[in-house]
Amino acid sequence: MSELTDVADERVEDARSILKTLGMDAERSNERSALVLLALLRLTPTQAWAEAANPMLGTRAIMDFIRDEYGRDYAPNTREAVRRFTLHQFVEAGLVVPNPDEPQRPINSPKWNYQVTAEARDVLRVYGADDWQAAADRYLADLPGIKARYAAAREMDRIPLVLPDGSIFTLTPGGQNVLLKTMVEDFCPRFTPGGQVLYIGDAGDKKAFFEREALSSLKVEIDEHGKMPDLVVYLPDRNWLVLLEAASSHGPVDATRQAELAALFEDSTAGLVYVSCFPDRAEFRKYVDKIAWESEVWCADHPTHMIHYNGERFLGPYD
Repeated sequence: MSELTDVADERVEDARSILKTLGMDAERSNERSALVLLALLRLTPTQAWAEAANPMLGTRAIMDFIRDEYGRDYAPNTREAVRRFTLHQFVEAGLVVPNPDEPQRPINSPKWNYQVTAEARDVLRVYGADDWQAAADRYLADLPGIKARYAAAREMDRIPLVLPDGSIFTLTPGGQNVLLKTMVEDFCPRFTPGGQVLYIGDAGDKKAFFEREALSSLKVEIDEHGKMPDLVVYLPDRNWLVLLEAASSHGPVDATRQAELAALFEDSTAGLVYVSCFPDRAEFRKYVDKIAWESEVWCADHPTHMIHYNGERFLGPYD
């Protein structure tokens, strides 16, 4: 058992060395990241590097492989750390691509997966051979072009949407952006006619659409993108700010979220309206008892109707 453990430890150190050679920083070349790389390559401690593969794997499958083959049993609550501080960084570095089989897959889908690029797999297969360093150097020299090629492929998968003023805007594929498109194109014409979109929280680019000056004119100063709603629409004729959450990924406007948004927009000179948006009523049913009072619910599969969690009025701000 000790001998097998030694082999596993040596393999992990090799993986760390590879990540450093490929230019990864300390966070992306620590033990966790090395183990994630080995899992993505489906490489056990006793297999040769030439046997490295690149299947599409979800986070749970990656963590199960690490536990079964390398004896590191990460707790379930560390899954987010694996995603945020290793997998996300691997994607940014061009080492891994998310959902190559379906780039527009929603971020909360159980089928969400990651795959080592074919170019990275091929160079890693020669680790330990005489030409490893030369192969790694060629890979790094070609990496800008490789990243550009994958970026161009994802650009083709961008989600186009038509803003209320008729202009065209595109969202990155995946995440809640499919629902965001329907919110802009179906909800807004029906329930906020004449409204101006001031913010869209693109899942892949939080700063993609942000009318900072328009918000500032309403005494709304935003520094922290992470707390923003997914969509902000201003109704100038009523002086309302409609704050919409795409509940498919972040959950609805519950009492806690309502308080956060109220604090974020507390200086607004416009009245605030809170709307939780769901892709369908099946998803809404999961949260039916969590929706905040004095808020609205909209389901994309029944776009002409809204559900009102209030008793005094339909769709309007409360003092």
